[in-house]
Amino acid sequence: MRLVFFGDIVGKAGRTAYLDQLPQLRERLRADLVVVNGENAAGGFGITEDIFRALRDAGTDVVTLGNHAWDQREALTFIGREPALLRPANFPPGTPGNGAGLFTAANGKQVLVMNVMGRIMMDPLDDPFAAVERELTACPLKEVCDACIIDMHAEATSEKMAMGHFADSRASLVVGTHTHVPTSDHHVMAGGTAYMTDAGMCGSYDSVIGMDKEEPLKRFLTKVPKNRFAPAGGPATLSGILVETDDATGLALNIAPIRVGGQLEPAWPGF
Repeated sequence: MRLVFFGDIVGKAGRTAYLDQLPQLRERLRADLVVVNGENAAGGFGITEDIFRALRDAGTDVVTLGNHAWDQREALTFIGREPALLRPANFPPGTPGNGAGLFTAANGKQVLVMNVMGRIMMDPLDDPFAAVERELTACPLKEVCDACIIDMHAEATSEKMAMGHFADSRASLVVGTHTHVPTSDHHVMAGGTAYMTDAGMCGSYDSVIGMDKEEPLKRFLTKVPKNRFAPAGGPATLSGILVETDDATGLALNIAPIRVGGQLEPAWPGF
């Protein structure tokens, strides 16, 4: 199976590039399932129902979120009727929406996708490791699902790496989001789980992690906020990864980065 994951969509630049290019990218990559993190899709902060529907209509199977999940208040309402929109599974009990789901890929196989959020330098949520253990136990690889993707939305690389090792041999892919910078550590771990500390973002890299440079620079230089952060315009890079899994085990055979357009050096899978 061929699983594609794209990092955080940031603002209009990232959203427009993603929507314009995903249909042809999905075909070129021969993707069976596409997941994207959409928590910065609406002006850099949260997601709206119209944006979610546009992402789905363009060919996205699952949209994950993170610490900006509720920045657009309407998300609290529509997430309950949209099973393909996942918020972190370690939000407290009673939070609207779901943190995991079983989705049918283009080839008919079942893929477990889950979203969890780290706690280091992030909001103090419930234990993400306990949340992942709960979902993996309820839907074990090759017993209930044919593949498993974990979006670890976290600040600390150590916490993301620890989650990779925690889920190794039990998930097809553990991929980090949130920091918006693609890392070069994509590899298949000892137990067969594909791992990457951060998938990067779908947005303009002529920016400060996707935001227009002026306000962040002022805050770093003066420590005085003046205006709201606003997403950067200009050409966007679509950053993500492709993972190929073994149909017999659900574990990873190959992993490779995807970088298309914008400022970053292009990368395209060779398998």
